[in-house]
Amino acid sequence: MQSPIPIESRALGTLAFIRASIESSGSMAVPGMAGITMGIIGFVATIVASVPAAAPYWLQIWLVAAAIALAVGGAMMAREAAQSGHARYLGPVRKFLLCLCPALLAGAALTFVLWRVGGTNLIPGVWLLLYGCAVLSASTVTVPRTMKLICIMGSLFMLLGLLAFAAVPGTHTLILGMGFGALHTIFGILIGRASHG
Repeated sequence: MQSPIPIESRALGTLAFIRASIESSGSMAVPGMAGITMGIIGFVATIVASVPAAAPYWLQIWLVAAAIALAVGGAMMAREAAQSGHARYLGPVRKFLLCLCPALLAGAALTFVLWRVGGTNLIPGVWLLLYGCAVLSASTVTVPRTMKLICIMGSLFMLLGLLAFAAVPGTHTLILGMGFGALHTIFGILIGRASHG
């Protein structure tokens, strides 16, 4: 005959389950593969913009790369949300977008303003700094096991943005590649490992 299970152990198990459910329902999982894919797009943009014949068109190259990365990364995150059940309950997705989008929209507006006034040499710094702010802000609504990594990545993007403001324009493509190529790829791998670890 089995001995009865104490009610306290069942209650603690139930409370742990409820707590985990609440945490996961309010958090967004970021797929590491999205970061890796966006990083590869960043590396391709860096290589293309480094070709002397294409160098004068660096802004157009990076804008096309950003649009592709946004579409691909967004699609991969939407797929992750659908697989985790967040597509049905849009709370975590909405919170993630509310944290991410304001800084990205500010970056888009400042890109247009700087292009109009001939301040294109400031655009790489603005992009990296504001993208870092967006990632850092969005990290607060990601799942706990990857939150710290995403926070560190956002901070490094911000540091690269400050570096870009101080750097000579000839190094901007390399600095953009370090951010949108290398940081995305490295942290995509780390996030992927943390998610499955």
